[in-house]
Parts: sequence; C-alpha cells; structure tokens
Amino acid sequence: MIHLKTGITAVAALAAHCDDLPIGAGGTLLTLCAAHPGIRVDVLVLSGGGTAREDEERAALADFCPGADLRVTVLKLPDGRFPAHWEEAKSAVEELRARTEPDLLLAPYVGDAHQDHRGLAKLAPTAFRDHLTLGYEIVKWDGDLGRPSAYQPLTAEVAERKVALLHRHYPSQRHRPWYDREAFLGLARIRGIECQTRYAEAFHVTKMIIDLEN
Repeated sequence: MIHLKTGITAVAALAAHCDDLPIGAGGTLLTLCAAHPGIRVDVLVLSGGGTAREDEERAALADFCPGADLRVTVLKLPDGRFPAHWEEAKSAVEELRARTEPDLLLAPYVGDAHQDHRGLAKLAPTAFRDHLTLGYEIVKWDGDLGRPSAYQPLTAEVAERKVALLHRHYPSQRHRPWYDREAFLGLARIRGIECQTRYAEAFHVTKMIIDLEN
C-alpha cells in the first residue's frame, strides 16, 4: 500500500553501490532539500564501506542534501555478490526501517538488470510496506530504462548542478565510458520531454493510493 503525500519531512533511501542514489535521484534530492530545509534523510548503501568509495559517497551526499538532517550508513557487502549476502542486507534494511518513519522511500527499480540493484529493490517492500516508494533508474549498457510512471521536474540549474556534483565527487568513476555530462543531461532531457518540462528525473511506482476527496 502506497500513499501519495505532498508534505514531506523525512526521506529514506536505499542504494546497492556508492553513486547509485545520486545518479538515479540526485536532482530530486537537491530539489527536496531546497524546498524542505532541515528534512531528515536516511541513506543506506550496501557496498563500499571502509574504502575510498565511502569517502566519495559521504562527501557527495552532503552536497546533494544541503541543509538536511543527513544520516548515512555504508556497508561492506561485496559488489556483484548481493544474492549471497541476502540476510545481511535484509537485516540492514530492517534496522533502517526501525529508526525512521519516512514519507518517501527512494530505492532501485525492481526491473533493473543489475542483480544487486534488482535484489535490493525486491527487498525494500519487505521492510517498507506502507510507504510511497519511487524506484529510480540508472543508465547503463544493459538498456533497461523502461517506461517510468512518475516524474520529478528539474530546473536547468538543478540538472547542471547534479552533473557537476557527480563529476566532482566520484573521481573513481570518471574512467567509465558512460559516465559523462551528455549521458546524464541527455536522459534528464528525455524524461523532461515526457513530462513537458526541460529536465526531469523519472521513477517507477508499482502501486499508489490517491485520495481525490481531499
């Protein structure tokens, strides 16, 4: 059961890897935190703990969530081995759920082709059963973007800032052929066309309850 809410005071976010969340929902985080100063943001990342990737992630999220009450947990699960560490991941998600009551959950899209992303997406509703959940998308060679059902429009300034922050904070990823300004802004432009704005981030929603009486 998922409820659409407009007054947001707390957000929880799940990511399999460092940089997943900023790539998939960085513009949305920038927009939310600007509109709701002091908003609580709880982030759980399954891998990268104890490495330079964790340092990148913490610095990046501080800039993607300016003015927020930000709480970040980065675990040490091995990249690409999520199915073998299901119990550890499930416990971490349940621990996150126990310490927050978010109005919004950001998580990977259940149709994501990457097994770590997809596994975490399937795990999310086992702990967050009654929350608005937006499944973010991550561009990659698999070609799994699909047809999203929800959009967050981004101003040109926010779209450009997202790209700048991704390149500033994740030097470990700059060697990847898809990790560039054209890819990030290009997808944002396409999603903007789909919701009749310049730029946007898109999300997948599996179930939503609306109240047209109020």
